[in-house]
Amino acid sequence: MKHVCSAILSLLFLTIFTSNCFSMTRTLKTDPAIVIVAFGTTTKASSTYDFFDKQLKKELPDKYKNLKINWAFTSNIVRERVNERMEKEGKPEKMLSLPQVLANLMDQGYKKIAIASLHIFPGQEYEEMELVIKAFISLGLNIHYSGTLLSHWADIPIVLKTLEPDFLSPEQGCNLIVAHGTPQTFNDSNNVYLGLDRYISNKYKNVYIGTISGILTREQVMANVKNCKIKKIKIIPFLFVAGDHILIDAMGDKPDKSGNISWKMDLEKNGFTVESSDDVFKGLGYNPNINKIFIEQLIKTLDGFDY
Repeated sequence: MKHVCSAILSLLFLTIFTSNCFSMTRTLKTDPAIVIVAFGTTTKASSTYDFFDKQLKKELPDKYKNLKINWAFTSNIVRERVNERMEKEGKPEKMLSLPQVLANLMDQGYKKIAIASLHIFPGQEYEEMELVIKAFISLGLNIHYSGTLLSHWADIPIVLKTLEPDFLSPEQGCNLIVAHGTPQTFNDSNNVYLGLDRYISNKYKNVYIGTISGILTREQVMANVKNCKIKKIKIIPFLFVAGDHILIDAMGDKPDKSGNISWKMDLEKNGFTVESSDDVFKGLGYNPNINKIFIEQLIKTLDGFDY
């Protein structure tokens, strides 16, 4: 709720600011601009965004290849830390919020905006993004936007199929999919988490899912993985970017600043060997097949504009 209030206050200011900027625009653009919305990270996992950006530019149809691509990052803390670091390094680039990006595009004369979010579930971050979009639509922007990775039940088997090559076989051990989760009991994404959990438990004998924060708790997961006959676990990130939640909360080798041990440490305490690799920071955004789903959603969004 704190993030929602912050976004609304920002928009109250930007409503006045962007209206003035837009009135000074000389030339209106006829083509749409593309905005990719992501949470952001201060870790080395930020290379995920470069990986996605490169694939996006390669796979966009020719008629869309020259469109302006902008990135917006929703985490206030991430933007603050990264921008602070860039300033110290003398770099002019800055991470911008979604309101800042949309305000800039209005000022540049864009009327059509195609937004693609890199959210996995339709949770709090996605809902806040929708609030920002609605505010800018009220200012006259024509904004089309795509859903999350799991906006449709039919996408769940497709997404899991792309992960299957990474799974340990039942003869090798078990797999633990770690998702973000949402702390609010009223959030609609909880239904998706429960549906995903049910699908996984029915389809796979050796795959479990838990969330860092939310309905599929660590305690529940630990109780379930005890059924794994071979005491070897592979942790598979189910986040677009495997940042601190994976590097520290899930796979950390020492307690965090609050003294909480990681999922890996908890599993090891219970007699499991946890498979690890140098690629632990590679989340879903390093999977070309997952990225393809997001890119196809964006293309459909762009196709919705009249040319």
